[in-house]
Amino acid sequence: MFTHPWWLLLLIVVGALAAGYVLLLRRRRRDTVRFTNLELLDRVAPKRPGWYRHVPAAAMILALAVLTIALAGPQAEARVPRNRATVVLVIDVSLSMQATDVEPSRLAAAQAAAKAFADQLTPGINLGLVSFAGTAAVLVSPTVDREPVKRAVDGLKLSESTATGEAIFAAMQSVETFSQAIAGAAADGPPPARIVLMSDGKQTVPGGVMPEEEPRGSFTAARAAAEAGIPVSTISFGTDYGSIEINPGERTPVAVDDASMRKIAELSGGQFFTAATEDELRQVYAELGEQIGYEVRRVDTSRPWLAGGALLLFAGVGSGLALGRRFP
Repeated sequence: MFTHPWWLLLLIVVGALAAGYVLLLRRRRRDTVRFTNLELLDRVAPKRPGWYRHVPAAAMILALAVLTIALAGPQAEARVPRNRATVVLVIDVSLSMQATDVEPSRLAAAQAAAKAFADQLTPGINLGLVSFAGTAAVLVSPTVDREPVKRAVDGLKLSESTATGEAIFAAMQSVETFSQAIAGAAADGPPPARIVLMSDGKQTVPGGVMPEEEPRGSFTAARAAAEAGIPVSTISFGTDYGSIEINPGERTPVAVDDASMRKIAELSGGQFFTAATEDELRQVYAELGEQIGYEVRRVDTSRPWLAGGALLLFAGVGSGLALGRRFP
C-alpha cells in the first residue's frame, strides 16, 4: 500500500524515458549502417565501448523509478512496541495454591512465572498487581517500574476462600484510578487496559447456589469489565488431581475449574488459557506478553527506497563521468 499512490503516475514518464533511450540507440545504429564510406567512419567515429556504455543511462532511469516509488510513500506491516497500555496481573493466593501437583507448588510456580512475565513485558507498559483469596488487595498500582511488582509477587501469602469477582472489581478500580490520574497529561485519552487473571479454583465468596452470578460475583464482574472495555484474559492453573492437607491426615481435592475461567474470559471479551506446569504457565505469559506488548501497524518504508534511489543516481552520474563525461 502507498500513502500517496498518485505519485506512481510518474512511472509512465520514467517508462517513456526508457523507451526513448532505446529508440535513440536504434536510430544511431540505423544511421551508422547507412554511412557508406566505412574507412572514413572508422576514422571519425572510433569503436564505442561495449554493453557497459549503457550503465549510466540504465542507472539513472532506474533511480528515477525507485525515487518515484519513494515519493508514493510505500507502507508495510510491522510489529511496534506499545508504549501506552495498562495491564493488571491478578493472582489467586487461596489455600488451594499450596497444592504440589505443580512442582514445587502452584504458588511457587505462579510466582516464578509472574516475575518472568514482568521482565518480558514491553518497558513502556504500566503493570499493576492484585492478589486475592477471601478478599482482594491492590498490591501495586500500575507502573512502568517492574521491581515493586516483583517484590510484591515474592511476598504473596496464602489465605482462605476465593473471591474471584472481588479481584476483578479491584483490578478494574485500579485501572480506572490510574487512567484518571494520567488522563489530563495524555492528549489522546486514557491508555487501553487489560486484566490477566490467574486462578486454580472455583469462586467461593460470595456464597450461594450461583456465587458467580451474585452482584460481586466473577461473572457479574466480567460483564462489567466488558462494558468498561477492559478484557479479562484468564489462566486456569493446575491439574484435576491436585489436593491439599487442611487437617492432619486428610487430603482435600482442589481440581482446577476450567469452566469458570473460560466463562469469565468469554463474558469480558478476553482469552482463556490453561497451564498444568510452570513451563506451560511461562509459555502462556510469554504469549500474552507478545499480544499485549506489541501491535501490528502500517509504517512508512520510504527511507530504503530513497536511499536506493540516491545510490543509483550517484552510480549513474559517476559511471557517466568515468566513461567519457557524458551519457552514451
